[in-house]
Amino acid sequence: MLDIAEELHRWVEQGRDFAVATVVAVGGSAPRRPGAALAVDADGTAIGSVSGGCVEGVVYELCQQALQDGETVLERFGYSDEDAFAVGLTCGGVIDILVTPVRAADPARPVLADALRAAAGGEAAAVARIVSGPRDLLGLALLIGPDGTYEGGFGAHPELDRTVAAEAVAFLDAGRTGTLEIGERGSLCGAPLTVLVESSVPAPRMIVFGAIDFASALVRIGKFLNYRVTVCDARPVFATKARFPEADEIVVEWPHQYLERTSVDARTVLCVLTHDAKFDVPLLQLALRLPVAYVGAMGSRRTHLDRNERLREVGVTDLELARLRSPIGLDLGARTPEETALSIASEIVANRRGGSGVSLTGAHTPIHHDATSTSLPAGRMGSVA
Repeated sequence: MLDIAEELHRWVEQGRDFAVATVVAVGGSAPRRPGAALAVDADGTAIGSVSGGCVEGVVYELCQQALQDGETVLERFGYSDEDAFAVGLTCGGVIDILVTPVRAADPARPVLADALRAAAGGEAAAVARIVSGPRDLLGLALLIGPDGTYEGGFGAHPELDRTVAAEAVAFLDAGRTGTLEIGERGSLCGAPLTVLVESSVPAPRMIVFGAIDFASALVRIGKFLNYRVTVCDARPVFATKARFPEADEIVVEWPHQYLERTSVDARTVLCVLTHDAKFDVPLLQLALRLPVAYVGAMGSRRTHLDRNERLREVGVTDLELARLRSPIGLDLGARTPEETALSIASEIVANRRGGSGVSLTGAHTPIHHDATSTSLPAGRMGSVA
């Protein structure tokens, strides 16, 4: 639901009633991850996607039905070998989809409205909803902030609220969406519940060092991949808004000095395109010791070997050097700035998702694989009602 927060937030502000279908869990080669959503308003307008087109038609109808009867339902969709035209996923995967009405009279609407406002505004927030459990808990929601504070709740179960909020903070810290199993009263005791926790976190950062033509192409593809992109260069004549109109931020400063003072986290990617030792060495000496997701540096193989020796001379260890992706990017045979940017972005995505970077043709690797995705629990399908 939070992946289409901007559109849904507008619907809420306009007073529209709608139903939202959210991917809860996946199995096999499913096209969308947990948290992907499709929403339908009372006029029949649809936004979002839950399957890339495979089951959109029937999910659209489920949303319309939820708007009419106010019932929350959980449905499982998979491929049918017996009937190739049956509703299902032709890719062979299986997905569980939660369909929830969000109408003016629904008790969870104020909570969901606040969650959508926060996500649309780029704030960190998590929303928890009961996927399976007692009927009186279905359709209720809990909004959790990064500090563990929360609003809303699951009726007369305050301990359940506190426990789910505490668990949701861990999801939020990791920027993860998925399910958790918990007892009805917030412990391992009592009837088991399945809770969907959706996380919305600010866009991850991409910091591009070196205001060169390759950087311009990388900024564009970084924005396409939903990064918040900063360009940093010590040369004011090159680091300008006119040259990088799509960058979120342009910084004129020595790269290592900027990196010392700016905020980074475990999702940040650092792309060093300067291939100049006076910039690269102090910058990489610092970068390789930071808890970031990716550090890549441009340059020829000769530049790479020379740079590694210079880094060793200033105390960078072999273990730290092993983190460096250099020469930067995957082997695509890239020549133009745009092709090179695609090569770098491909390596970043492969690093983030655990991909091998090899051609899928003839490979025996999963098409969709992500360490943060949620697998299907056994034996769950059909309506939660």
